[in-house]
Amino acid sequence: MGRAGTIARRTFMVGSVALMGGVAFGYYMYRKPAANPLLDDLQEGEAALTPYVLINADGITLITPRADSGQGAYSVQAMMIAEELDVDMDQVSVSPGVPSPAYYNTALAAESAPFRPTDRSTMANTTRGVMDAVMKFMGMQMTGGSTTVPDGYEKLRMAGAVARETLKMAAGKRTGQDPKQMTTESAHVILPDGTRIAYTDLAVEASQIEPADHLALRHHSRWRIMGKPQQRLDILAKSTGTLRYGIDFAPEGVVHATVRTNPRKGGAMNGYDAEAAKQMRGVKQVLPVTGGVAVVADNTWRAFAAADAIDIDWGDAPYPAEMDGHWQALADSFNDDQLDSRKRDEGDVDAAFEDTTEVIEAEYRAPYLAHAPLEPSNATVLVGDDRVDVWSGTQVPRFVQANLAKLTGINVDNIHVHVQMMGGSFGQRLETDVESQATEIAMQMKGTPVKLTYRREEDMTHDHPRQIAMARGRGVVRDGKVHGFDLGIAMPSVMSSQMGRQGWSVPGPDLQIVAGAWEQPLKIPNYRVSGYRAPELAPISSWRSVGASTNGFFHDVFLDELIHAAGADPMEERLRLMWHEPSRKVLEAVAEMSDWTTKPGTGRGRGVAFCTSFGVPVAEVIDVTATPDGIRIDNVWVAAEVGRVIDPVNFENLVQGGVIFALGHAINCEITYADGMAEQDNFYAFEGLRMRQAPVIEVRGLENDIHVRGMGEPMVPPAAAALSNAIFAATGQRIREMPMNRHIDFV
Repeated sequence: MGRAGTIARRTFMVGSVALMGGVAFGYYMYRKPAANPLLDDLQEGEAALTPYVLINADGITLITPRADSGQGAYSVQAMMIAEELDVDMDQVSVSPGVPSPAYYNTALAAESAPFRPTDRSTMANTTRGVMDAVMKFMGMQMTGGSTTVPDGYEKLRMAGAVARETLKMAAGKRTGQDPKQMTTESAHVILPDGTRIAYTDLAVEASQIEPADHLALRHHSRWRIMGKPQQRLDILAKSTGTLRYGIDFAPEGVVHATVRTNPRKGGAMNGYDAEAAKQMRGVKQVLPVTGGVAVVADNTWRAFAAADAIDIDWGDAPYPAEMDGHWQALADSFNDDQLDSRKRDEGDVDAAFEDTTEVIEAEYRAPYLAHAPLEPSNATVLVGDDRVDVWSGTQVPRFVQANLAKLTGINVDNIHVHVQMMGGSFGQRLETDVESQATEIAMQMKGTPVKLTYRREEDMTHDHPRQIAMARGRGVVRDGKVHGFDLGIAMPSVMSSQMGRQGWSVPGPDLQIVAGAWEQPLKIPNYRVSGYRAPELAPISSWRSVGASTNGFFHDVFLDELIHAAGADPMEERLRLMWHEPSRKVLEAVAEMSDWTTKPGTGRGRGVAFCTSFGVPVAEVIDVTATPDGIRIDNVWVAAEVGRVIDPVNFENLVQGGVIFALGHAINCEITYADGMAEQDNFYAFEGLRMRQAPVIEVRGLENDIHVRGMGEPMVPPAAAALSNAIFAATGQRIREMPMNRHIDFV
């Protein structure tokens, strides 16, 4: 963790801090300051206020607490600080800092409030404020929900501005000149006569004065870094293979471990025979862990081989052993007793269906999906008598702290989490299993660092996959228009499953059951969206775009079916129904990008889909060709409204990568259970989009809304729907189930 590794843990206020002869700056946006993480271990003359900018004689370190799993989070956070600090991106280093309530995620509140993102009423905004207070009270330091940019957009820029102005004040104290007559550039304060003083030379003086306040952030027309094409800070290291991930961490004296737990996830281990494994070369120990057994060896490969040699008697799964049981549980959930929420109920839906005999009905399905990041789950843990160190890529470092404190009995302040770069996540690193298992092993080997690595097969079959889901739609069209829309969605509760593993109860409805469906800004005369809570089945977790990943498909494909039944143009009818102006502009943009009015030739089809998720309206158009060998995806056009594009290059990469991710899973991927065990255990059975299948993708980011949003997830929900709609346009075959290769071939 470098210089920032000494930053303490607990509190947060406005201002600056001297640390090891340097100064750290930040900004606290709320009336009452919380505890400051920099108060511990301060030396005489040091001040502790906030941890976003650390300056000492060695250089400038920007604290970027939102985790980076490959989405560019460290770079975009650094850009927001650097913009106001007046430093160049090549003049800084970044560090995730240490876990602290100070780094609670302000943007999570908006996602947690039970209001549509387009609802800006007093009640909605007040509730979001209450939810923000809850997040602060909980110290919810979490990376997820496409919140990195909206969380940091103001507070990280303000942190840079406070630091900049405080450094000018320090220069004024040194020279006796008026700071208001000074400017800043490239990590220097510039005096009126042109003399340049490096920030690093002013750190100690800056730490001895009260920080600047009452600052105005710069208008985007004056930005030097934000909104301009930038090279990500990790590009050189990634391009040269020198970037260090969690799986690369190997302290001196480390031993290597792997685990085997019941492939029927949550089932018991009745017994095991490890005698053969104990005799294998390099094996040091075979140790019990919760629900299974661990092998410790002198390298990872030998641990893997020995784990395979253990004969284990596994108990039954606590969920249906075969997939028919999972689907039946969903089908049985469409009843009043299991109604979880009905956040959308406009007009008189029941009367609309009574007035006609021509009711359009359809059922849709979406399977379990593994997270399957390229870097398998891993963690390195060192347990001492009164201290634990854990090195891991995690999106929830404070959850890790809390869980390991309970496990070891060591005070949470002595659980030191060193967040590592992640080789992908897609939501997997919101779980804490690997850190807990590594700690269980390390507790039995005190004083020895233990590196736990999952085999790929263990990683996939013990993943907490995306939820399985089913939807049933009823619709009515009248006079060439969509007149009635009634969509019911059944799935287990993602939040209850995921947060239950953290020991937290989640009261009330789970809005993820209807996310990506109920909040769409459409004015359908009779419009209802209902969520039905299925019983707990296989343990599930947040997967990229969570509930919207299935519901965006359900909602828009059903809408498309109604539009075609009405005889209307898919784009024109969506535009007619769209009452939210920024969303309308997204549809208009994608229509212009794809030249929608020019119809494809024979054997070709074009489909459009729209979905608002995480507050981001996204429209996608996909072109396909029906070839003798199957469907070929030719082109994808994507338009999204994010309020402000902070990093144009990374924005385009995120959108293109998200589309590839979504299409690959929609076409090829599923997790199925047989005898209670996941059948897909490696990439050969869980195949992403092949290079030959990858379409040309054109991206446009719109900036019409006043709210700045993130783009890590919202492009995923519309992709499968646009593809299904395009296939229908090309072939007349309506695909209502994923993976689509169950019903049609792709080339």
